Amino acid sequence: MKNIRTIVIATDFSPHSEQAIETAVMLAKTFSAPLHLVHAFDVPVPVVTPYEVAVPTGFIEQDRDAARQRLSASEEKIRGQGVEVHSHLTESPAAQAVARIAAEVGADLVVMGTRGNTGLKHVLLGSVAERTIRHAPCSVLTVKHPDDD
Repeated sequence: MKNIRTIVIATDFSPHSEQAIETAVMLAKTFSAPLHLVHAFDVPVPVVTPYEVAVPTGFIEQDRDAARQRLSASEEKIRGQGVEVHSHLTESPAAQAVARIAAEVGADLVVMGTRGNTGLKHVLLGSVAERTIRHAPCSVLTVKHPDDD
């Protein structure tokens, strides 16, 4: 098995990603590897006609600030467990952001939670985990939440 020197962990702050963070912290301790905690969110691009309403900039800024605070809290929790951690907040599609950051930091492993989409939504959108696996420059470990079927 290849030595793991750098780990990227994707989070959306859900219980699924919390489970993945626990696994990533365990791996980081085992391999003495730093973690790069990534949270990505899509900023809606307003395409409006004169009769539509665009998303006010204030709402986007509030979402960004809330995400930054949650990311900081997660970072402090991880650091409190004795693991070196760096956080990344991006405003782009999650799979692309995780793959890009993994490439930038030279990650050997991406860890992320999995939550399956079903039916038409899955056919049309796929899942973030599937897209990350296709685009990441390294191995991707998906961690199932105990409540998943």
